[in-house]
Parts: sequence; C-alpha cells; structure tokens
Amino acid sequence: MLPPRRQKILAAIVEQYIETGEPVGSKALLANAGLDVSSATIRNEMAELTALGFITQPHTSAGRVPTEYGYRYYVDNLMQPKELEENERRRIEAGVDYRSGDPEILLETAGEALVNLTNFAAISKAPSDENAFIRNIEMVPISPKKAMVVLLTSTGILKSKPCRTDVEIDADLRKTFIDVVDQNFLGKPLSSVGTVMIQTLAASLGAKALSMSPLLVTIADLVEAASVSEVNLAGQSNLLGYKEYDDNAGQLLDFLHREEPLNMLVSSGDTDSDIEIRIGSENRYKELENSSMIISKYKIGENATGAIGIIGPTRMNYSKLVPSIKYLSEIISKVLSDVYEEETSSGEEG
Repeated sequence: MLPPRRQKILAAIVEQYIETGEPVGSKALLANAGLDVSSATIRNEMAELTALGFITQPHTSAGRVPTEYGYRYYVDNLMQPKELEENERRRIEAGVDYRSGDPEILLETAGEALVNLTNFAAISKAPSDENAFIRNIEMVPISPKKAMVVLLTSTGILKSKPCRTDVEIDADLRKTFIDVVDQNFLGKPLSSVGTVMIQTLAASLGAKALSMSPLLVTIADLVEAASVSEVNLAGQSNLLGYKEYDDNAGQLLDFLHREEPLNMLVSSGDTDSDIEIRIGSENRYKELENSSMIISKYKIGENATGAIGIIGPTRMNYSKLVPSIKYLSEIISKVLSDVYEEETSSGEEG
C-alpha cells in the first residue's frame, strides 16, 4: 500500500486528468488537491510515483498522467463511488422499456440509454442458462400455407420465425401441432432439441410427418437461436470523438464488429462479482489496450445470467460511471426476474 500522502496525490492526478485530459503538474495539484505541503514535496512524491510505475511523464516539461497500473490502484483502493442523485436515477429509469418482457428488447433500450448517459459504446448480452427450458410454442396462421411459429423460453427469450407448409393449415394440422408440442417440447431443456430428436419425432408421426416436418424444422431453428446469447453493441461511433483513439480508430471499430471476441469479453471474468472493471491490457486484445470496460452482471431466477456495460477510453470517470451501470443492471435484473416469476407461476397453475 502507498503511504497516505502518495495515495492522495495519485488520486488527485487521476481525477484531474480524467476531468481535463491534460497532464497534471505540481502547481495544479497544489492549487486543487488540498495538500498542505510545499510544491517541492509534491514534486518529490510525483517522482516516486513515477519510479513506481503509477504515473508517467509524456514529455520532459509536461506534467504526469496515470498509467494502467495507476488507474488500477486508484479503482481498487482510492476511488469513492459517487452516490446517484434522484434526477440521475430517474434519467436511467426513463431509458428502460419496462413494458417489454423480452430480454433482448429490454437490453436494446437499456443499451441506448447507456450510450446517451455515458457517450461511450454500450455492450450487453441477453441471459444465458444451460438449464433453460421451453415455456411455450405457438403457431399463428398468416395465410393458407404459412404460419408464424413463436417460442418462449423459461428465461423470457422470445423467438419467432415464419414457416411455409406443404399443406393447408387447417384445424386438423393445428390440433396435431398442439399435441406434438405438448407431448414433446413443453418443459424440455433447450439442449435436448437437436437434429436427431427432430428426425426421430418426425419418423414417429407416420402419415402426418410430411405436413409437420416444416414446422418441426422451424421449432429446431428457434431453439438453436434461443440457445445462443447474442452480444449487442451500440454507440461505437461515439469512440471516434476521443483523442485516445486517433491512432487506432479503424482497428478498434473493426474489432467491435467481431462477435466472437466480444462474446468472450462479456462472458469471461469474475462470475461472483456484480461489477467488474477491466483496464487496458486486462481486456486481453491489442485493439483495447487503451480502453476500459465496466461490465455489470445481472441475474434472472436462480441460474440465468447476462451482462451490460460500456467500452471507452481509460480516461473515464469511474467513480461516476460504476454506480450508474450498477443501478441500470439492478433495474434489468428486477424487471426480467419479475417476468420470469410471473411466467413460472402461470406455468405451474396451468
């Protein structure tokens, strides 16, 4: 641990640099940090912090800026998260679509709210749960030989897809569909529905296999889509406005269009922590070496988890952003958990 005076100086350098974007000198610290010491003492302490790797001097005559190590020490030991004011809470709440029980729609609106709140890029992932099961499947005819098939999972994921059948969708086909769904899909884990299961089921239907096959294939497609938790990104163009990305803006935007590494970034990390801050190289990808991520995990029910957070330059106001993102995550968790409990209750009653 750093001695108290060095901690105070480091915190002041980090916070002033976050606010101004300019290297911080001893005169600025003396004027703004409330330190009852001489400028010579401050310079000596800054030299020690530089030697220890907490701050660096971009130019010989310039002040100091925090290093990745300095940011990490600040976040872990010195940062004082700011309490959200009532108007800030209302602003966050106003950006969430409470009316939608669909996690993907809710996360889309929450991501947009986060973009507007932070002016950074927002990243989110719908809840995933290896134990999720099929809550309901419906077929809604939209023409004589075409229907919309809708699938709802236990975690609230809603997927739909049109299906064209080889025969007319009459009362007999609708009854067969309902019977097959009730007997073979409802309450079954998503992981149990695959090619072999669909082929075996179709073979067991005898003469009805021809009319039911397109619908069964559509159900399998919907289950596959519901099993994959997509990563959503919004506001990435905001990052072009920060000087930190002047040298790698193209590479960064190209990276942010690649779903696989983004999925890994959101999914990895400390699963026991409700919020995680990754600074610079901690993000593991060269394209993010001058970026920070703040990711908050949310939970639905007992098993399903998702995440929402931001990507921005390491020079971000951590003490202000962490409480905002955590509060937004708590709202998402509550809304989706309420929907989950309602669906579970209605399912048990049915």
